[in-house]
Amino acid sequence: MPQRQNKIAHFWQELKRRRVVHVITVYASASFVLIELVNNLTEPLNLPDKLATILVVVLAAGFPLAVILAWIYDLTPEGIEKTKAAVESEGTEKAKVPNAWRIATYVSFVVIVGLVTLNIVGGSKQLRAGDIQSLVILPFDNFTGDDQLDFFVSGMHASLIGDMGQLGGLQVKSRTSSNAFKNMGMTIPEIASELGADAALETAVMCLGDTICLQFRLVSTTGDEEQLWVADYREEKSQILNLYNRITKQIAEEVMVELSGNEKRRLDKMQTVDKEAYDAYLRGYELWKNPGKLDEAIEYLNLAIKKDPDWAPPYAGIAQVWIIRLQFGIVEPSVGRQMVHEYINRAVELDPDFRGFYFLSGIISTWTDWNWEEGEKNFLRAIAVNPNDVMSRIYYAHFLICLQRPEEALTQGQLAVELDPMNPGILALYSGVLRSTGQFQEALEYAEKANAISQGKANAQMKLALQALGEYDRSFEYRKTALRSYFSEELVQSFDLIFKEQGFQAADKEIVRQFELLAQEKYLSPRILARRHYASGEYSKALDDLEKGYELHEPNMPYIVAGHNGYVNLYDSTRFIAIVDSMNLPHPKK
Repeated sequence: MPQRQNKIAHFWQELKRRRVVHVITVYASASFVLIELVNNLTEPLNLPDKLATILVVVLAAGFPLAVILAWIYDLTPEGIEKTKAAVESEGTEKAKVPNAWRIATYVSFVVIVGLVTLNIVGGSKQLRAGDIQSLVILPFDNFTGDDQLDFFVSGMHASLIGDMGQLGGLQVKSRTSSNAFKNMGMTIPEIASELGADAALETAVMCLGDTICLQFRLVSTTGDEEQLWVADYREEKSQILNLYNRITKQIAEEVMVELSGNEKRRLDKMQTVDKEAYDAYLRGYELWKNPGKLDEAIEYLNLAIKKDPDWAPPYAGIAQVWIIRLQFGIVEPSVGRQMVHEYINRAVELDPDFRGFYFLSGIISTWTDWNWEEGEKNFLRAIAVNPNDVMSRIYYAHFLICLQRPEEALTQGQLAVELDPMNPGILALYSGVLRSTGQFQEALEYAEKANAISQGKANAQMKLALQALGEYDRSFEYRKTALRSYFSEELVQSFDLIFKEQGFQAADKEIVRQFELLAQEKYLSPRILARRHYASGEYSKALDDLEKGYELHEPNMPYIVAGHNGYVNLYDSTRFIAIVDSMNLPHPKK
């Protein structure tokens, strides 16, 4: 045993004498510095991602070579010389270490300790899972030189938000709020601060034809603006749907959001689309948001179907247009329901996974079919698939109001506003939720916010909230705006004159009389007449209207027990309760 220890001690002395220990220390220090430099400079200098891996492999392969050379050769004042064999003597002679080697060794040791300490102390500055919890995708910049392509660029922006919204571990701000800051001259951190986002994605469209060229820049906004990722993409337009999926997966990786199995499956799904069909679909998508251009939207969506009859979204788009027509009461329910089901069923046949399926199914189940169980199931599925879908959130809130679950409705409404705080439509819908729970002042405030962003967007909510607060003069001003959709300006002014001379009730009675005359000339939703008869105190006629609405399956009938949105003074009527029971709604609570 002592002999073995002597051999080990002799070998250690020989390693020191031949400077092998010093070489290992200096080599490790230099390798550490090089690896750190490459890791920190790869992104700013846009170096290849694999460079760090290649460097580690090269340094690992060079390590045994450095040890071997250190054993064989020595660096002396006279230059590199072959190391002399050890001279045996009676005592153990200590190897003298030149000052240069000592200094290099000490410096290397200090560098290693310093870098390790820096990584530990400064590690908090490195992005970790959970650091980025919310993202705003800024409006795409159109650098193609063709302003006529703005509709396409806008549609791409909406599509990417829709794809990114499917990431359950990341809150993605909605499109309307993102667009609200376009051309406002605000910095990215300022925009992110307004929306409560931890990161922002900038996108520039450089070319747009048969090929699409995109530039992306992802920055963190939690402190100083810090670039997290940059990339250029060039893709055939027919592959654009797959491109959205690739970008979504890449950003999830960059912000360290782990994808679920279902998210991976959806994002790995490959699909192509006819280029002209995609153009026509995006034009239709931009148009159907305007109730005055629904017919034109249908034309483009039909063109998309003609160009690519096996692509599901245009069919779903037409179903959505018919839903809007039903909600506005401009088509008879029987016709509208038939068209909605025809087109949504075709979309499902073509692609059961198409984005927006569960949301549309929730709308149809609730307001078209009055199937509350299916409605809730579909809304919850829609939210599970895309937790950032603001429309699913706000309409689920309205579903909950119809079923008299106000606390849940307020929660979903608040989440919708958080996702899209600059969307006047969402603010107006949330105002309706608040008013149904009796929070009239808060409802008025949200309606005012909506109108401040887009004048007239929440006039109906303004009218109802002011009326609930007893501010009839202000309420009537907003009511006139709604009446102009049905009557001539001359007739609207006559209503105003009656209001000023005889008061609210007298004006209301004349308005109801004119609506009754109008209903004899063309189809008018029974809900419209029911609200007018109820507001004027003609409860028997209001019940007649509601019974007719039930027979016709009018889509807004689910609101009849929706708290203060409902018909509170009819809640004790046996005729009213019979309608409620027939619709399988919960009995109303005063």
